[in-house]
Amino acid sequence: MMEKIEILKEKIKNAKSIAICGHKNPDGDSLCSALALMQIIKLNFNKDATVIYDGSIPRVLDGVPLRKSAVFWDKIPSDSKFDLFILVDYGTRKHLGDIESFVNSAGFVVEFDHHYNDDKVGMLCFDDEQMAAAAQIIYAVANKAGFVTDKNILDLFMLGIVTDTGHFKFVRNSNVFVDSAKLVDSGVSMPDVCNVLNNRDKKTVLVEAKAVSNTEFFMSGRLAIAVIDAKDYKKLDGRGELVLSLLGQVHGVEYIVLLKEHRENLVGISFRSKQVPINEIAESFGGGGHLFAAGAVVEGGLDEVKNKVLEAFKEM
Repeated sequence: MMEKIEILKEKIKNAKSIAICGHKNPDGDSLCSALALMQIIKLNFNKDATVIYDGSIPRVLDGVPLRKSAVFWDKIPSDSKFDLFILVDYGTRKHLGDIESFVNSAGFVVEFDHHYNDDKVGMLCFDDEQMAAAAQIIYAVANKAGFVTDKNILDLFMLGIVTDTGHFKFVRNSNVFVDSAKLVDSGVSMPDVCNVLNNRDKKTVLVEAKAVSNTEFFMSGRLAIAVIDAKDYKKLDGRGELVLSLLGQVHGVEYIVLLKEHRENLVGISFRSKQVPINEIAESFGGGGHLFAAGAVVEGGLDEVKNKVLEAFKEM
């Protein structure tokens, strides 16, 4: 680890231009990890790094520290070439979106990720599938490297962890609790962190409530499938996490599926499971993710995709 950290330090010291990004349509872990790294570089190397994103950032993340520092990709000159590009929580190359061209032209690429990926983009990789969030990996590296941190960085680490674990519902081992306890001992206020995330648009909450009320149940109530059509999808800000959370509280439900019609013949699928790994089903649809929280985007109409999902669950 220390050898890789020394390489990282050297690359940052020698870089005249640095960019950081996560996957398209950043979630809490992706955005907060990138912002935390930006601030770490500022405090420890006195250098400015640019956090770039593609897609949209949900309003629920508007209140996270340093949020206004993130720059939409088309605000960056198309011929920009960064000496150092750092990827966080990106998953696979296909999730980079329009930022990929900047990554491809960069002088050196570093990555911090906790997703399985057999086609890594980074030349220097700090990857660990056992970690609950990319923010947790960066936290470990920062501690090992002896980097100076501040309140914003520590809060961003906790926000990344809280959002990617679904407020600790999707945890595979105890290390995330150990790190979270250390963050709290370092001054992170859990009530403040949670209040930052109480920031949803009314129209989004109403759309998600409608989806929950129209949910269909299958497999003797073990499988819940909710649907958001294209008209309502335009009002959705985020991934529909409220739908998944509420349905996960229903007695007897073991699996939750949310179908989101992005546009005609294109449907996003979110899979959740309480106890049985669900990632292989997502992979069968060309997607992926964590053991108990995964997703995919597939071509087809809502009814067609729903029938395929039901078929995939026959053996569960």
